[in-house]
Amino acid sequence: MKIVVLGTGCSKCKSLYSTVMRVVDETGINAEVVKQEDMAEILKFNVMTLPALVIDGRVAGKGLLSADEVRNLINLAM
Repeated sequence: MKIVVLGTGCSKCKSLYSTVMRVVDETGINAEVVKQEDMAEILKFNVMTLPALVIDGRVAGKGLLSADEVRNLINLAM
C-alpha cells in the first residue's frame, strides 16, 4: 500500500503526516508513506483542499484528519 500526504509543508500538513505515520506504526500495516510538497505533483490529484490523503493513487480524504479517520480510510482501502 502506498499512502501519500499532499501538502505544502504547513502545520496542518505536517500534523496529518505525523498522524498517518503513527497509525501505520500502531497498526503494523505494510505501507510506504510519502509526503508530497511539490505543487505540480499535488495538482495532478485535482484537490483544492490541503492537506489531502491519497491511498494507492486515490484521494481518500481531505483536511486535517484524526487518527480514527485515517485508520478507517486505510481499512476501507485494504
